[in-house]
Amino acid sequence: MQLYSPWVLLLFLVLPIMTFMCLHKKRTAAIKFSSLVDMKNCLVSWRIRFRSSLLIARLICIGLLIFALARPRKGTVLSEISTEGVAIEVVVDRSGSMQTEMDYYGQKVNRLEVVKRVLSDFIEGNKKELSGRSNDLVGMITFARYADTICPLALSHNVLLEFLKNTELVRLRSEDGTAIGDAVALAAARLKSAEDELRQRRALLIQAGEKGVAEQDSGFKIKSKVIILLTDGINNAGEYDPMGAAELAKEWDIKIYAIGIGSAQAYTTIQTPLGTYKMPTGQNLDERLLKAIAEKTGGFYGRADSAKTLEKTVERIDKLEKTEVKSIQYAQYAELFGPWTLAALLILVLEMLASCTIFRKIP
Repeated sequence: MQLYSPWVLLLFLVLPIMTFMCLHKKRTAAIKFSSLVDMKNCLVSWRIRFRSSLLIARLICIGLLIFALARPRKGTVLSEISTEGVAIEVVVDRSGSMQTEMDYYGQKVNRLEVVKRVLSDFIEGNKKELSGRSNDLVGMITFARYADTICPLALSHNVLLEFLKNTELVRLRSEDGTAIGDAVALAAARLKSAEDELRQRRALLIQAGEKGVAEQDSGFKIKSKVIILLTDGINNAGEYDPMGAAELAKEWDIKIYAIGIGSAQAYTTIQTPLGTYKMPTGQNLDERLLKAIAEKTGGFYGRADSAKTLEKTVERIDKLEKTEVKSIQYAQYAELFGPWTLAALLILVLEMLASCTIFRKIP
């Protein structure tokens, strides 16, 4: 609680003066007696003893009115946040070659699992170098022979993280392959229509009565658009040429950060009736193509042969694509002088009733 006019409290200095004047005012009415000895021996009634409470009540009434004039009020600080964020499409290869094992801090897990863990830290934050992308639009596309939109661009990432967690390697041989061009083209198309999708989604939320979610999206503005492409293969499927898709991305002002997954010493663990065997896998990574795609759009290419190098590459992207959050604060006040004024009026009424009844005096 705060006071709008605290200087009004200086009027409290008047109360001691009023008290002095009331206690020492000249009495005009009097009756003469020859002796006051007998009167001094009379008992003093409770009405006389407590008659000073009328003066106290009047002073309390004036004090409450002075405090009410100072306008006590309670303020609530409200924030309106305007975010200039990044729209990010994460494009993940889930072809059969991603089952090749990769080092994850001493553990041997497949490449797709390592990518999922690092991307989860990138989106949610890992309390170390990655603070998370809580103020960004993030969507996900996976691909093998075909590219699929797994999660649309969204500011709330709980569903995205769940989809990422449940992403699996392609199972059918007929669906296996690496359609880099189709995946990049689909991601670029999603980012191009990001503003329109955001407006349409906000309109639907408002229509459905989801005010809180709609207000969360209302201040968001897309600062830049980014594709993070993670693959370990060569483009061998799909309709779109990867460089043609990169040309579209450049035309729509979209950057591509390409990350090549794998190393020359990679192998896959195979379970057979005779035991477990480690089978070396050849390197089919087209680094020249990935580097050309990234450089054409103003991004960069990074090689990741372990979880540590993958994290370093993702941290580099995280630092380059920063989000600006602008917060405007304002205060909303509720006036509280009413109860104080009401209390003063109640005490005044009680004081007047008491002076006219139980504390009445003649003259």
